[in-house]
Amino acid sequence: MQIAPNSVAAFHYTLTDDQGLVIDSSEGREPLTYLHGSGQIVPGLEKQMEGRAIGDKFDADVPPEEGYGVHHAELMQEVPREAFQGVEDIQPGMQFQGRGPQGEINVTVTRVEADKVFIDGNHPLAGKTLHFTIEVTDVRMANEEELAHGHVHGAGGHHH
Repeated sequence: MQIAPNSVAAFHYTLTDDQGLVIDSSEGREPLTYLHGSGQIVPGLEKQMEGRAIGDKFDADVPPEEGYGVHHAELMQEVPREAFQGVEDIQPGMQFQGRGPQGEINVTVTRVEADKVFIDGNHPLAGKTLHFTIEVTDVRMANEEELAHGHVHGAGGHHH
């Protein structure tokens, strides 16, 4: 069976950056399982998974536009230190959840000065080409419950 819309696919992956550094990997864990066509993985990888079958191994390069998006300069801001009430020690790399015009937004601290904190609301992988090494481990048709809920249900059952 080939991966197609409304199929459930499982795969092992290693994700690296342009320098070949590993960003994420399923090594030592269960394969990642998703409902194909439901937007659960980045669009560029989902496109390249289409038509693959169990045992297929391939490399997939995903440009930012089909991954986590391009980097938006307007999502980088300077905010007053007092906006972080209750946080004693703010360090670069820390992540916080805040409110933006479109609702909840995750931000990463990029720099801290005496009375200012510089934050970035872009996804940490925005603007980066994603390099995947993939091995497809399973493909099956989704059941009616999975299709109705829009996601895969585990072997042990699933409750909402």
